[in-house]
Amino acid sequence: MSRERSTQNVTTDAGEARITWVTSPAPRLVLAVSHGAGGGIEARDLKALAAALPGHGVTVALVEQPWRVAGKKVAPAPKTLDTGWRGLWPALAAPGLPVVSGGRSAGARVACRTATELGAAAVLALSFPLHPPGKPEKSRADELLGTGVPTLVVQGGNDPFGRPDEFPPGPYALAEVAYGDHGFAVPKRSGATEEQTMRVLTDAVAGWIASLG
Repeated sequence: MSRERSTQNVTTDAGEARITWVTSPAPRLVLAVSHGAGGGIEARDLKALAAALPGHGVTVALVEQPWRVAGKKVAPAPKTLDTGWRGLWPALAAPGLPVVSGGRSAGARVACRTATELGAAAVLALSFPLHPPGKPEKSRADELLGTGVPTLVVQGGNDPFGRPDEFPPGPYALAEVAYGDHGFAVPKRSGATEEQTMRVLTDAVAGWIASLG
């Protein structure tokens, strides 16, 4: 199935951001996903979602925050990330479809913090950084528990920022990618290929989106 791909630059109060649209031929919602603090939209999970979901009626908007578009190596403070996301929202909502707000790692935190304010239909949190590695006492669970909308966390089984069994109970769903690290890479000894691992992820997200109605 062919997927139309286009890019759109958006001016925000945090600088110029960029959306790469991967359009479904029959879209019923938009999934907007941004990258983490140390990478871009070429992350394996974001690429896999952009390849798989348009066939399920989901237009995927891969969002590059202004700091990334500007070529900077280090992400700014959370407040600035939220400002960039707010500035992008009118463009994400422009197709007139419900928007699922999402991201990986730092991008997941942004989606959680701003979901209610922006009117997101739901939140997809990929590799939610529940705590800094080795510092479980510095929990960010409040951000996840406070989204106010249907939320799915997809977490690697060996994520040093929070393994699935470390997550508190709450009003969200959690799907585990067995053996996955923070970037959903799995060790060879797991016996799973990257293709199989990404299928677990995309199937979980597609099934959850279908359940949103």
